[in-house]
Amino acid sequence: MRHVRPPYAVIDAHVHIAPWDQLRADAAASLAVGRNGMDEVHAVCRDTYRLVDYMDARSIERLVMVNYVAPDVVGFTESANDFSAGMARAFPDRLIPLGGIDPRRVKDVAGEMDRLLGDLRLRGIKIHPPHQHFRANAYLHDTELRGLATVYEKCIEYNAPVMFHTGTSIFPRARNKYGDPIDLDDLIVDFPELRIIVAHGGRPLWMDTALFLLRRSPNVILDISSVPPRNLLSYFPWIERVADQAIFGSDWPGPMIMDIGRNVEDFYALPLAEETKRKILRDNALRVFGES
Repeated sequence: MRHVRPPYAVIDAHVHIAPWDQLRADAAASLAVGRNGMDEVHAVCRDTYRLVDYMDARSIERLVMVNYVAPDVVGFTESANDFSAGMARAFPDRLIPLGGIDPRRVKDVAGEMDRLLGDLRLRGIKIHPPHQHFRANAYLHDTELRGLATVYEKCIEYNAPVMFHTGTSIFPRARNKYGDPIDLDDLIVDFPELRIIVAHGGRPLWMDTALFLLRRSPNVILDISSVPPRNLLSYFPWIERVADQAIFGSDWPGPMIMDIGRNVEDFYALPLAEETKRKILRDNALRVFGES
C-alpha cells in the first residue's frame, strides 16, 4: 500500500543536480547500480523547467542542489559551481544551489570564496572528504590545506552553511577513512559560529559520533539523506531527541535512490510525532537555508 504524503510542501535538503556529463566512467557505473533510465534522470537534472515540474508532481517546494569539486574521484571540476548557480537562476525561490572548493587547486582561496558565495550567490559549500581525499580539519596539519580555514571563515562571513559528507562512499576511488565525522569536532572548537551540516549522519559506522556532535553544538545539523527512510530508526533511534537539528534529504539520484516522492512518503509513514516530521521535512530547512 502506498503511503500518504504530508499535508504541506517538503524541502529536500540534499539532491545531486549536477553536471553528470563530467562523471567518470567508474563512478557512473556505481551510480547506475539497481536502476534503469539514467538518461531520463540526467535530462531532468540539466533542465531547470523539467526539474521544477518533477518537484511539483511530488509536492516538493524547494531542493538544495549539492555540488562539489572532486575531479580525480567522480569527475566534477570547478565548473560544477557555475552549473549549480545557473540551474538556480530562473527559480531562486525553489532551487538552493551549493558548490564546492578544493583549496589545493585554488591560488586565492578568499577570492574564490567571494566569487562562489558573492558573485554566483551559492547558498553553501559542500566538502566531501572521502572523494576529495582530505580531512575536514586538515587546516591544522597540512600546509597545502591551510586554505580550508579560509573557506570556513568566509562561510561564517556570508552566513552560509558547510555540508560535509560523513560515513562511507561506494564509489571506487573513494577513501573512506576520511568519512569519520569526529574531525568536525575541531571545527566546532575553532569556528564556533560555523553552521555545520553532517550529511548522512556518519552512516553506517559513525552514527553515535554524529549524535555527540549534535549535542556538542546547536550549530550542527543532521542531514538524514541516503539512509533508506524505512531503516531510519535503526540508524538514528535517537532522532526525536534532536528533532530541532535534523533535516530531510533524499540524496536523489544517488545509488539506489529511485524517487524523491517515495522517500518522502516512506519517511512520513515512520512512527514519529507529527511535530517532529514537520520540523525535519520542512521547518528546520527553512531555518538553515532561509525563507527564500
